[in-house]
Amino acid sequence: MATPDPWEHLRRHTAARIALGRAGVSLPTVEWLRFGVAHALARDAVHLPFDGAALAAALAAQGFDAVQIESQAADRASFLRRPDLGRRLSPRSAALLAGVAGAGCDLAVVVGDGLSARAASTHALPLLLELRPRLEAEGLRIGPVAVAQQCRVALGDEAGACLKARAVLVLLGERPGLSSPDSLGAYLTWAPAPGRADAQRNCVSNIRPEGLPVTEAARKIAWLLAAARRLGASGVALKDGSDSLDLPPAPGPCGTIGP
Repeated sequence: MATPDPWEHLRRHTAARIALGRAGVSLPTVEWLRFGVAHALARDAVHLPFDGAALAAALAAQGFDAVQIESQAADRASFLRRPDLGRRLSPRSAALLAGVAGAGCDLAVVVGDGLSARAASTHALPLLLELRPRLEAEGLRIGPVAVAQQCRVALGDEAGACLKARAVLVLLGERPGLSSPDSLGAYLTWAPAPGRADAQRNCVSNIRPEGLPVTEAARKIAWLLAAARRLGASGVALKDGSDSLDLPPAPGPCGTIGP
């Protein structure tokens, strides 16, 4: 007989595993089964193959200039065991991006499988469709969208440099959680170049219907890009103020506007 938890009413507010109740000193059987399903979904998300060709075709159908690239990780096993290989372009990909760079662009975009191909396949295109008109309204040019196999975040640094981009946006499947196997992360880096540190990029995470909707994510990314252009930097030098109100300066001690 399962004993209900007194906080059970709070479960309607979150997908977190709270107020699960108990059966004796253990979890109820139904909760063990739900945990098993969630764990299986998370494992599947890591190993699910990424259909980059299908995503590239879908991007092209929406008017994006899409190219397919890959990291130096030859397969999924290498990608998981050697993170360093997922951070560097294959020689073929580096040459391909350099060949289509032209005069460069304001923003290069890399869409990679990361640790959840499902996230990239499901949410990247809707996010880019929300983001594109915001950037076009500012007169910003999006370069080729690179669809990357076996991709880590830092792959965007080299890809952005090859494309002569002022900034790079990496859309990547995040590490699956037990309630979020399809979470997409967006990583923005100003002046991309090999060797950039994680402290030099801004991240907008948990992009999915149950987390941060693509409309809101696009608004935040556009704000961060505009702020990075003004500042000439991203990462720890750039604080996300996209949710702040623009307030007037505080008055000085004599009622004047202070510095």
